[in-house]
Amino acid sequence: MTVHESSQGTAVPVPQPRSAADAAVAAEPGAAAADPKRRLDVSRSWFSIGFRVSLGALLAYWLVQAVEHIQSIVMLTLLSLVIAVSADPIVRGLTRRGMRRPVAVTVVIIGLFLVLGGLSTLFIAPITNEITALVHKVPSWLQELHDHHSFLGRLEDRYHITDKAKAQLGSSSGSLVGGIMGAGQVLATTLTGLFMVITLTMYFLAGLPTLKNFGLRFVAGSKRERAEKLADEILLRTGRYMLANVATSVIAGLATFIWLEAWGVPYPAALGVFVAAMDLIPLVGSTIGGIVVSLVALVVSWPVAIATAAFYIVFRVAEDYLIMPRAMKFAVEVHPLVTILAVLVGGSLLGIIGALLAIPIAVAIGLILDDAVFPRIARR
Repeated sequence: MTVHESSQGTAVPVPQPRSAADAAVAAEPGAAAADPKRRLDVSRSWFSIGFRVSLGALLAYWLVQAVEHIQSIVMLTLLSLVIAVSADPIVRGLTRRGMRRPVAVTVVIIGLFLVLGGLSTLFIAPITNEITALVHKVPSWLQELHDHHSFLGRLEDRYHITDKAKAQLGSSSGSLVGGIMGAGQVLATTLTGLFMVITLTMYFLAGLPTLKNFGLRFVAGSKRERAEKLADEILLRTGRYMLANVATSVIAGLATFIWLEAWGVPYPAALGVFVAAMDLIPLVGSTIGGIVVSLVALVVSWPVAIATAAFYIVFRVAEDYLIMPRAMKFAVEVHPLVTILAVLVGGSLLGIIGALLAIPIAVAIGLILDDAVFPRIARR
């Protein structure tokens, strides 16, 4: 330490910088061990890190458990969002023609209700007719059970179906009541879910710009304009994809209706709507619809059922290689391999809703990579 003389004549000590050896000694672990305050600070820091890690793990576990408990609500919310994004291009088209967005949203929602109401009438009539025919058949079946010369009478004489049914109903009356209550609960849950989807779709469709602006508030101001354009492009392509998917489903439903009407298969309109609804599910939907319709065609004859199955095989090939590629090229411009992989992954994670969301998510990832990631890598 050097001593300097101040203006008052007093000596003021001036500290000298420590040498490298002194610094090394101070940096040794023993120095920290010799200082109780420093050792306490180190222990507190390790305790703080451990506490934060444990708290984060517990919070993550709690979130996973919460999501599992509300999984059905999350699925219905995602389905509502998909429907809203699908109808958004129609709303945008109406707004470009000078219509205000609330009015355009109201027109689109009324149109959706009219379409759903018209489609439901196609199912109500066949189901009602089948139930009525079943009720009218029950007395004749009971009469045949007591006729020893009929087919049902011979079965009754051999296997005693009536006695076994009475014994089963008597021993399992509690399970029968439970089954009826379970069926009622399923019906109530279905109606509640349908009401929830309709309500959330209306809110999402009306507030989609507000939701987009709220999400953009988390983006830095210098990048917000670019992010807004990217978000608009993602929403536009997602809506186009869903509309293209609906268009291909309508084609499948019309083809089914024409084929079944030509061959005299019962309920062609209802089965056409069923095939159109199943065709919305990527990869497997049209196959399931074709199997069901081919089984219904057995009512007419075996040759008609075989011809119907062959028709669906040909139509599936045409849909996969002619109709769908053209529609998807216009809508999203995604490679077919990416489409297949995205649908498989989304379906395995979230089921039908995951399969529907897979291609829009793949489109969004592709746009983000092309707009933000790849240019940054190229500039390096």
